[in-house]
Amino acid sequence: MNEIQRLRNIVTQLRAPDGCPWDREQTHQSLLRCLIEEVSEVLEAIDNNDFELMEEELGDLLLQVVMHSCLAEEEGHFDFDDVARGISEKLIRRHPHVFGEDKDKIESSGAVIDRWELIKAEEKKLKGEKEPSGIFKNLPPQLPSLLFANDIYKRVVKNGLSGKGEWSQQKVDEQSETLTEEQVGRSLFEIVASCRENGIDPESALRKFASSQVDYLKSEKKP
Repeated sequence: MNEIQRLRNIVTQLRAPDGCPWDREQTHQSLLRCLIEEVSEVLEAIDNNDFELMEEELGDLLLQVVMHSCLAEEEGHFDFDDVARGISEKLIRRHPHVFGEDKDKIESSGAVIDRWELIKAEEKKLKGEKEPSGIFKNLPPQLPSLLFANDIYKRVVKNGLSGKGEWSQQKVDEQSETLTEEQVGRSLFEIVASCRENGIDPESALRKFASSQVDYLKSEKKP
């Protein structure tokens, strides 16, 4: 028996009528906080370059995947094998330059991402799903605001819209010349601290501004 199957068997036993009372009570919704916490702890281990802790935290995160799959299997929706099969098939399907007969070489990660998005759009079309239009399509709605803002700016630059938003592109360019990771960390911490002193939620503030720039730039693109 491999270790994945052993883990699945353990979770199944925990969920059994004679298993653990806490585990038996859990639902997809009740486990959301656990999932978020485990992802955060994996990120912390990576930030600290702590491989021993990373191994442990990845195990905790894997438990969440197995737990949700077990719940779904009990409800007759899918099981862990379906999850693993789905991602395996997706990876093969979206990397034709590696696994398929497509021999066209892709020289950059950017080109790989572009190909990924094209194949993803074709998949949605085959499923009858309408593909959102515009440069800000498919922005993940639950991204933390820093990642959300980073994704927006990446799309701004890629589509030649730098300097068209309601922020100072000149200041961005000037800071980019000398900016260090330490300076960024200090500045962000000071901003967060100042927000707390003024009763402002920095997560909400950044999300609102970033969202407003999506709307602003969309209106700028209209003829």
